Parts: sequence; C-alpha cells; structure tokens
Amino acid sequence: MELIILGSGTGVPSLRRGSPAALIKEGDQSILLDSGSGTLQRMLQAGVTYKEVDAVLYSHIHPDHIADLVPLIFACKYQEDPRAKDLLIIGGRGFRDYFEGLRWVHGSWIEPQTFHIHIREVVSDEVTISDLRLTTLPLEHAPESVGYRIRSPQGKVVVYSGDTDYCPNIVELARGADLLLVECSFPEGQKVAGHLTPSLAGRIAHEAGCQRLCLTHLYPPCEQSDITKDCRNVFDGEVILAEDMMSIAI
Repeated sequence: MELIILGSGTGVPSLRRGSPAALIKEGDQSILLDSGSGTLQRMLQAGVTYKEVDAVLYSHIHPDHIADLVPLIFACKYQEDPRAKDLLIIGGRGFRDYFEGLRWVHGSWIEPQTFHIHIREVVSDEVTISDLRLTTLPLEHAPESVGYRIRSPQGKVVVYSGDTDYCPNIVELARGADLLLVECSFPEGQKVAGHLTPSLAGRIAHEAGCQRLCLTHLYPPCEQSDITKDCRNVFDGEVILAEDMMSIAI
C-alpha cells in the first residue's frame, strides 16, 4: 500500500502546499482522501486520472477539502474520454443532502451518462471497498466530520483524520496504525478550536501506539516553527512532515 500526499496545506493559497488531499494506492485500486482545489492536476502527477480513482472519502464538507468534487465529476463526462466505471463517494452525516444541493446548482453538468455515482453516508461504520476494509468514527471539527481507518489485505493500516481536535475517537481509530495521517494546523501556543497542535498530534499517536505519524494540513504559521520537534517531545515514533507529492510506502 502506498500513500501519496497530494496537498499538505489548507485553504490559504501557498506556492509550497496545495489544498488538502491524499491518495491511497493498493494494487490496481486508487482511493482519494478529500479533494481540495487543484487535486485533479496533482492526481495526474501521481499517475491516476479521473477515470481511474475508485472511491473518494470525504472527512467533511468544508471548501478546502471538497472543492474539486464538482470538477472531478465534470471531467468524468469528457465526451472524448469519458469515465466508464462507477464511482463511490463516502461522507459523513448530511453528505447526501449536500450532494443533492450540488445537483440542484449544476444540473446536467454533473449528471453522469456513462457511469453511476454511489453516495454513502457513514458515522460509526464498517465499509469494504474491494480488498480494503474501512472503519469510520465521528471526529471533533464539523457536525459531519469523520475519520477513516483503512486496512489493506496484508493487514497494513493507514488512518486519516481530516480536520479534528483531540478526541477519544481519533485515538481509537489510530490504535496500532502503521501510519497516522493527521492534521497539524497551527504551532504550539496558537491553538484553534477544532484543530490540532504538534503536541496534541503527538499525544494522539502516542496514546494510540502508532508506528509512524505524518503531519499535514499546515497553515502558514507552521512554516515558522519546528513542529516536528514539538511533536517528538510527546511521540517517540517516526514523525514525517508532509510535503506535496510525497510518497510513503506502508
């Protein structure tokens, strides 16, 4: 299993970091984790087209995490090279209503003709996508926020938080994970409700007994602070600072 960081930043424009998105590749499967602005182009850089991604997992519906959903579906309708296989889109409570709102706004421009879109809402659920097993739990950010635990056929586990504050559910999801991809929005001393600092991210990884921790969703103030050092003060495993197009083997 391979994790590719497509966007390690936020909704604040940055020449270094794109909006939040990551890609999991397992065999011939490609699973997209969120799709902030610019995700489609970075998918191409990672060798995956709009026709090939099998499922999109949304942590919540804030614009910086979901901006490329409509462009993704619109691209799938490209007449000269349309998508053929169905697309599964998973989100938290209320996602189906959100998607119906998009259909009301965009109409036929996001109505597929050559494939079907399957919407699934999750809270505390178990989902199977081919050989991958997903576990979801609600997290502390937006009312619809969910985190994902993704287990490969070989038993390797990646956990993705999306945006979250410290809460028992993210610790539970991350229990014994090979890699925890967790937000770290702001440096120490600049805590914002609904988001993590390095020490809180490290606390989650420590309490969950994770093997590796990757910090992502970095707002500009994080560039002026040694957030990996602050994280290592709490977590003694490997700490990775996410960069766009970084590939991590699981």
